[in-house]
Amino acid sequence: MEALHDAAQGGTAAAHATEAAGMPQLDFATFPNQIFWLIVAILAIYFILTRIALPRIAGVLAERKGTITNDIAAAEELKLRAVEAEKAYHKALAEARVEAQKIAAEARAAIKEDLDEATAKADAEISAKTAESAERIAEIRDSAMASVDAVAKDTAAEIVTSLGRPVDAGAVAAAVEAQIKGDA
Repeated sequence: MEALHDAAQGGTAAAHATEAAGMPQLDFATFPNQIFWLIVAILAIYFILTRIALPRIAGVLAERKGTITNDIAAAEELKLRAVEAEKAYHKALAEARVEAQKIAAEARAAIKEDLDEATAKADAEISAKTAESAERIAEIRDSAMASVDAVAKDTAAEIVTSLGRPVDAGAVAAAVEAQIKGDA
């Protein structure tokens, strides 16, 4: 029986050992100790976070915010410069167009002046040649008229001679002159 009793006591001790060997967090006997260390750990984490981690994070955030603010300010400044540059570009473009029109007008005026000068020179040359040609035509006409007069007198004298009549040079000349003037 003793063996039985020892076996029964050994079984109870084994049951208590199994119970104690279960999850120690759920053992109510260790709750005050666990709560103490939980509070110590939370306080340690709180002081580490508030004294070291959060100030560093806040510093990084502040630095980022400052960088973003500076970047936005720089972007605004660059935008203003771009707007000013665009205005300057449009102004320079308008001035260049005005200058180009001015240069084109000056070139047209110079070309017109040269053209007018050349036209005047050509007109003068044409007038001179026309006058010269008119003189030559007049000379040729006068020469032709003189030749016609001489030919007419000679022809009339020959006709009168061929008709068998005596030729009076003065009468032939007077008759030809009268015929040419239209007095016939």
